Amino acid sequence: MNKAIYPGTFDPVTNGHVDLIQRASNLFEQVVVAVAESPKKKPMLDLETRVELTRIICEPMGNVTVIGFTGLLTELLPKQGANIILRGLRAVSDFEYEFQLAKMNRVLAPEVESMFLTPAEKHSFISSTLVREIASLGGDVSQFVHPLVVQELNRHLAN
Repeated sequence: MNKAIYPGTFDPVTNGHVDLIQRASNLFEQVVVAVAESPKKKPMLDLETRVELTRIICEPMGNVTVIGFTGLLTELLPKQGANIILRGLRAVSDFEYEFQLAKMNRVLAPEVESMFLTPAEKHSFISSTLVREIASLGGDVSQFVHPLVVQELNRHLAN
């Protein structure tokens, strides 16, 4: 059985992320969306909130599980019984970093394959960073994220 892990910070989860999760759920028997704590990135939303938003949005996909994690992805893989790391590539500029990461993961976990998916073209320019920036400046991000994410961003920014 092929079980894929799609790791990321998901701060916040975007329509591009959801597009990749949906397509991965059609390709693999099981998909684990692993929401990384990522304290070095200083996420806007706390881990619990990011996990819960992603879990609710992915609920209709019966073979998708959402978890939070800290530490090395390569240590999480055997705990989850996963043999594939799924990563998204929006643009050529993403490739160099993702390629380096895939090579490092291959050294740390040689039994695991890295696979890349590109989002649908209508989502290819969306990034969590841009969504956060637009939202923090009072802009409308409703075309880039699920309505629950819009609500959470508005709630968070109002505090």
